[in-house]
Amino acid sequence: MPVRGAGGTSGGIGQFFLGLALTALGVYLFLDRVNVTTNFSSLWGGHFGLILFPLGFGVALLFFSARSVIGWLLTLVSLALVLVSIVSNLTFYFTPTNLFRTIAMIALMFVGLIMMVRSFRDFSAAA
Repeated sequence: MPVRGAGGTSGGIGQFFLGLALTALGVYLFLDRVNVTTNFSSLWGGHFGLILFPLGFGVALLFFSARSVIGWLLTLVSLALVLVSIVSNLTFYFTPTNLFRTIAMIALMFVGLIMMVRSFRDFSAAA
């Protein structure tokens, strides 16, 4: 059985991995410039502590009976609400950078993606 290239075609597997490397480098450089912050005092209008009361009550119910359906429900829903409230209040900032670096990051990502897509083309059919 002959060796197949990227995507099962006779395309260039080297071109695929070079495109993958360029895309990965571009994505890394882009994400390296993003800062993520949160303001815990503004979680759902500053009432973040209210979510912890059902959590504590659910844990207390589970302490006395691990088969308590209400205890499990309160605990799991409260934990999910804590996670959602933290994630929903994240703020993303792109760190200031010069235009050349920004264009280079975006170009690396798109050139890499184009190289990966082109590597799936069957070169034997083009000849």
